[in-house]
Parts: sequence; structure tokens; C-alpha cells
Amino acid sequence: MSSALWTAQEIAAATGGQVLADFEATGVSIDSRSIEPGDLFVALTGARDGHEFVVQTADKGAAGALISKPVAVPAVLVEDTFMALERLGVAARERAPQARRGAVTGSVGKTSVTRAVEAGLRRAGKAHASVKSYNNHIGVPLTLARMPRDTQRAVFEVGMNHADEIVPLSNFIRPHAVAITTVGPVHLENFADGEEGVARAKAEIFAGIEPNGVAVLNADNPWFGLLKAEAEAAGAQVWSFGTGEGVTAQLTVFAAGANGAEITAVVRGETLHFPILQTGVHWGLNSLCVLLMLEALDVDRETALASLAEFEPIEGRGAEKVVHVPGGTFTLVDESYNANPVSMQAALATLGARKVAGRRVVVLTDMLELGPMSARFHADLATPIAAAGIDLVFCAGPLMKSLWEALPPTRRGGYAENAAELAPQVASAMRSGDVVMVKGSNGSKAGAVAVALGALDLAGQG
Repeated sequence: MSSALWTAQEIAAATGGQVLADFEATGVSIDSRSIEPGDLFVALTGARDGHEFVVQTADKGAAGALISKPVAVPAVLVEDTFMALERLGVAARERAPQARRGAVTGSVGKTSVTRAVEAGLRRAGKAHASVKSYNNHIGVPLTLARMPRDTQRAVFEVGMNHADEIVPLSNFIRPHAVAITTVGPVHLENFADGEEGVARAKAEIFAGIEPNGVAVLNADNPWFGLLKAEAEAAGAQVWSFGTGEGVTAQLTVFAAGANGAEITAVVRGETLHFPILQTGVHWGLNSLCVLLMLEALDVDRETALASLAEFEPIEGRGAEKVVHVPGGTFTLVDESYNANPVSMQAALATLGARKVAGRRVVVLTDMLELGPMSARFHADLATPIAAAGIDLVFCAGPLMKSLWEALPPTRRGGYAENAAELAPQVASAMRSGDVVMVKGSNGSKAGAVAVALGALDLAGQG
């Protein structure tokens, strides 16, 4: 048996293609810009035709290509490269029947939970997982196609912003365990029936679940009953996590400190005390979701807890940086990857619970895809901001104008039409001892503010 991820003959057998010249690939890529030596380059056609870059990828060391138009490189020729990628993913799954597969979705926290589950799987043995947020109709089959034949456990992130997107992804993965972190008002503009539509779309994750598979569900979420019924109808066992009685894993104490938190929970009747490196209050429940997923994927409790104790916050999702300014330092909390009303409230509550030497400051950019209630969702943030004792609020974007107008003058730090214009206002206002959190939707460029604030460190140390 070849040690390669794929031989040309295996690719042809999986896709129904024709080998134009033999090769062996050690990876699979759809992006000519990040091609690695030994990769199979899949020439997808979209806004740009991947066939335009096939020769370029060969020059960078690609072993071969999957093509639907003749190109003078070692290749497998197929009718449709996207369908061929899907078939390659299915073949990768079928040739690794020993692999326990998990899938994670949810309105908030799916990437962080997927990464934390991955960390536990890697500690336990030969593991495979999605990279970045490869969670859509291309990312899921691509992740499967990259799965080595000797994989013991794998976890896949699954995303959506419309109904009927998750069903085919779940059928590709055929998961033994799935988790829905939570359901909230996200992508509402695409659902006529509002949040219930989002919940039903998330429940599509059960479509491909293996017989007697496990569904890990958030019992504190208002849609738990609907999700539980859908999971059981699909033949899944339901394992629940939450703060109330009668759950598989019950959170009883979340005690945040300067560099993490201590958690007390009752899991299957056993009281556990364990540390995590996260300070976000939502990580109390997230950690229990991770523990149950790891259990469902045959990772022992000791390994799971050791992995959680070392799992660090991800950039853009709570990672922190100490930034030097004249007279001292302030702390930057980077929550800029994405935002919706649920994650905003959790992040604000986390900041409010934190002990600070200076001020609590938030920099917020627009939350997108919230539909006709968008202005209301933004204005309503004034309540959790007040409850958290936030001292200063900076806002950017036309939607955040609704929050800006709802704030009392004493809390207004600054407003701008976009993130780029706001960044200098925030930078000039920072003082030693402040803790500043940056959060907003990816499309509203909250990350630009986080980058600008982080760059102040260079001036501070120069």
C-alpha cells in the first residue's frame, strides 16, 4: 500500500476519471496561492477558472492536478472537478472505516468548539480536522478528501446561512457524533420563520448521523426541545449539557481569573473540577460540549481534561495581547472574528465579570445578516453594556448607529461610519490599565481595529 495520501490511480477510481500521467499526492488543495509541494491541485471553476493556474501550481511543486480541461501536467481528467472533489471525499471516508467522525455546528462557538475537540482527538491518537473555517459545500468534501487512510478520529465544522445546506454536508461526513453548540438570531435575513428556521436548519446535522450516533445538545437553549425531538427521530442518542437539572453534563460553577477559569461540573453523576485557559463565560458550557463530544468519539476523560486545560484562545475569538502605551500597558481582547446578539451578550458579560485596573472599553462594529430586526438588535445591546459596567463604547457602521443613539452620553467614546475611521479614535483614547474588547461581524471589519490597536505595541516598545 502506498504511503501517499492519494495515487493517480486511486483518484481515478474514486472519481471515474482518466489518468493522463501517474503521480502520488501527499495533500489536496483548491487554492493555487497556498499550494504545497506534493499537493493534488483541484481546478475548480468559479469566479476564476482554476485551470488557469494549473501550470503555476506544478511550478510550485504540485504533484498533479484534477482537471476537466486538458492541461500539460500530470493529471486525472474528469467531467466535473467539483463533483470529483465530492467523490474523492466520500472515497476517503469509505477507505477509513475505523475513523470515528464528529461534526460541530451552531450559531455561536462552532469553530472554537471544533478546535478544542480537535486538540483532544490529537492528544488521543491519529486525528484529522477541518482547517480554518472550511465548513461549507466545498470545505467539507475538501476536508474529507484530505483525511489520511489511517485516521482514528476526525472532527468537521459545519456551517450554513440558508436552509437545506447542512443535509448534504452531514451525508458526506456520516458522523458518529454531532454537536449543536447553541441556536440564536444569526442569518435571520435568510429565514422567513425567524429563529425557528435557524434551529431547523441546524437540525439538518442529524441527516447523515450513523445508527445509534450521539447528538450533544445545549439544554439551556430555547430550541433544545425541537432539536432533541429531531435528533431522536433520526435515531440518535441525546447527551445534553447545561446549567439545570437532568442533563448529562451540568455546569455548577464558572470562576474566571486573570489567565483562565476554574470549572465545576457534574458529568454523569460525577463531580469534576478542572481548569481552562479561556475566560469567556460561554466557555463554561462550551467546555462541557467538548467533553461530551470527546467521550462520544472514544477519548478517555483524563485525556479530554488535560487537553482542555491547555487549549488556548483562538485569534479573533478571545485571544489577548498586552499592548504598551506611554505610562504602562492596556489589554486587548480580540473578539473580532464574528458577532451576533448571542455572542455579543456573552462577550460583554465576560468583560463585565473581569477585574480591571483601569476602564472596561468596547469597540463594536456592525452585526450583519440580522434581517428587519437589525436596528433593534443593535440598540438592545445598551442593556447588557450597562449590566456589565462598561465604561466606554466605540461604535462603527450604520447599524451600530442605533446602539450609539441608545447609549447615555457618559458611555460614548466615539462613532465613525466604518472601522478604519474609528481605529485612530480608539487608539488615542487608550490608557494604562484599560481592558479593551473589539467585536463585530467579519464583513464589518472589526479585525482592522484589532490590528491597529495591536500595532500600537510597536510604537510603545520602540
